[in-house]
Amino acid sequence: MTKTVPPDVSVSKDAPPDPAPVPIVWPLTGVPTDEVAQRPALAIKIENSPQARPQTGLEYADMVWEEVVEGGITRYVAVFHSQIPDAVMPVRSARPMDPAIVAPLGGILAYSGAQQQYIAAINASGVQSIIMDAGNAGFRRERTRRAPHNVVGSPQTFLDQARDDRAVPPPAQFPFAPEVGQGTAASTGTPATRLDVRMSGQQRTVWDWDAASGTFLRSDGATPSVSTTGARHAARNVVLLSVQMVNTDARDPAGNPVPETQLVGTGTGVVAGGGKSVEVSWSKASTAEPLVLSGADGAQVVLDPGATWVELVPTNASGAGTSPDAAGGH
Repeated sequence: MTKTVPPDVSVSKDAPPDPAPVPIVWPLTGVPTDEVAQRPALAIKIENSPQARPQTGLEYADMVWEEVVEGGITRYVAVFHSQIPDAVMPVRSARPMDPAIVAPLGGILAYSGAQQQYIAAINASGVQSIIMDAGNAGFRRERTRRAPHNVVGSPQTFLDQARDDRAVPPPAQFPFAPEVGQGTAASTGTPATRLDVRMSGQQRTVWDWDAASGTFLRSDGATPSVSTTGARHAARNVVLLSVQMVNTDARDPAGNPVPETQLVGTGTGVVAGGGKSVEVSWSKASTAEPLVLSGADGAQVVLDPGATWVELVPTNASGAGTSPDAAGGH
């Protein structure tokens, strides 16, 4: 039997074109790479009191979370994956909000110590603890600084202690645009040359847009925030989250109540990128679930590829909160 082909239909023996390859990117930054290293996310607690500055290694972090602790000072949860520095300093102790920050990463948290209830909560969240006070390897003291602001951590030594179930990259914590400038804030936001954030009566964190580097540059008040190498701390994306802070029944050695930032729930915030910012809503369904950022239209906010710093800004602490310029201004 002869097959008749209608005159307006062509028949091709060529195979259909291959689909475009999916770009390979670092999961915590969205930056393209040839290969993603098969290692877990490594989170390290780092101090930010005046005595702790300048810090070592923060400029290599994919993500940094700044949280208010007792006395109104702040500490960082710095997350390393795409780059692993030789050393990080000063390493300090864990706090009650840390499980909600690190649990979605499924990796490792290295810290100097903590009250037993906080260690238990971290371990229960599915995160592997590496603790100086427990005798784990990778910690030493720097003799040129006073204790307790002198604990140096060796990130590679921490990674070498990863359990067998840790040998996988972390899941992405935020969605990223394919290229810088295509994130939600950079492409649709309003100009934001300065983010002036009052974290507490003791800590004012300022981010200034630097067009030359395409990043926001961080300062503690009027003092530039720098590494011991002299590198300026910078972020492609800055996420400001308005959060509730409550005092736990625990106290530090000075008698100050230990506060906890409540991250499971919902709230409002600001996302900045590309010298612009947008107002957002945030939600986190559970300790194990990642944070979700949504715009006014309900769509998920997309970040520019690069490092992200998250500021957990208490709305109910004395002297805390964002200034009127937090979403923009000069």
